[in-house]
Amino acid sequence: MIMKNYKKHFLRFAEERKALKFGEFTLKSGRNSPYFFNAGTFNSGEALARLGRYYADAIMASGLEFDMLFGPAYKGIPLVAAVSVALAEHHGRDYPWAFNRKEAKDHGEGGWLVGAPLQGRVLVIDDVITAGTAIREVATMFEKTDASMAGVMVALDRQECGKEPSEAGKGLSAIQEVEQALGVPVGSIVTMSDIVAWLEQQPDSEAVVEPMREYRERYGVQ
Repeated sequence: MIMKNYKKHFLRFAEERKALKFGEFTLKSGRNSPYFFNAGTFNSGEALARLGRYYADAIMASGLEFDMLFGPAYKGIPLVAAVSVALAEHHGRDYPWAFNRKEAKDHGEGGWLVGAPLQGRVLVIDDVITAGTAIREVATMFEKTDASMAGVMVALDRQECGKEPSEAGKGLSAIQEVEQALGVPVGSIVTMSDIVAWLEQQPDSEAVVEPMREYRERYGVQ
């Protein structure tokens, strides 16, 4: 399968920004991972603009149908703004967007929502889904409105099971758990499989690729 150009460009960009690193990393779960992804390094105007374009490319490629965009506080706030600009400027799609406050405001305009009113089919923009807690909280917020969740778009799908693999078979990934629990699709700019395929195309990358393959074999999901 030929990898789409925007995926290749995003991976090169993520490595340049040191958002994507290879080596030995201890994850919050305690696992030793051969790679690490940190969207916090897209911390300049130019970097955020490019990131928004890659999200927009992935959204257009996904075929998802939606009426507006939503970014969960806090990381989702700059992301949803950047994505809305990229969709308007590069794809001619001008969508309303909004984000939530962590704590509802009881003065001024008040409430927990900032931006456009939540209505119709809403696409949620976030960086990654680790345990799915934040997305479930968003789903609970939406229950107070006339909106429905059309889907979720993140930067990276690690494609790994949430628990240790057992003889009974591999479990679901955090993203698969969200898809099943909420009944909505979750897309990503890239997946771990994309990272492996991209590395395999790079010269002298075997020392990096092999640990990635081993990690995927141990923790990866179908």
